[in-house]
Amino acid sequence: MVHALKYHGWTAAARGMAARMARLHWPPDVIAERAALIPVPLASVRERERGFNQAALLSDSLTAHWRIPLWRDALVRTRATRTQTRLTPGERSANVRDAFEVPDGPHGARERLRGLHLVLVDDVLTTGATLNACAAALFGAGARTISYVTFGRARASGDR
Repeated sequence: MVHALKYHGWTAAARGMAARMARLHWPPDVIAERAALIPVPLASVRERERGFNQAALLSDSLTAHWRIPLWRDALVRTRATRTQTRLTPGERSANVRDAFEVPDGPHGARERLRGLHLVLVDDVLTTGATLNACAAALFGAGARTISYVTFGRARASGDR
């Protein structure tokens, strides 16, 4: 499903995938304090090629299930990165290091997210390099807690 969504434009799948993600059991304290969903941003070139950001599509549906806001503008990708699909865990981390930031300025997200518990949304977790790089940017801007939610987990090279 993830492959069909990302590479074949099967965007309708995002609704069902998000419905499944919404059924995940979260500890009560996380449910009570999660303030907003933050989709992992795509490079603008990749989003133009695809015509959509799969994490944003998933987030669109999750926000309705969880009744918390979606902040598309809270995190931006500062540079395009190589696709992670054939990289080792170390290469993945280096590839996305410093590739994300929280915008500053009069309409920036820094003040809005300070001290909050945010939920990062992506389609797949492999090594966690992308989500960790996003979290580093959000923590650097003052977020207090970051949770991750993905539809699936891909096997990493070190998995047994």
